Amino acid sequence: MNTSPMMNVMKGVAIGMTAGVCMGIVGKNMVDSNPKLKKKANKAFKTMESVLDTAQYMFR
Repeated sequence: MNTSPMMNVMKGVAIGMTAGVCMGIVGKNMVDSNPKLKKKANKAFKTMESVLDTAQYMFR
């Protein structure tokens, strides 16, 4: 059976979206049950945002 490369890309996108939704649900349940985790996640997000902004500035 011959499959096109576009079909493989679409399968990968679908698998990635499914994994993302599952991780989002699990993560939300963890954050809801542990308030400290929410604070740490927010701090990590802000740090990552800062790193990406710095990298973007360096490549200009």
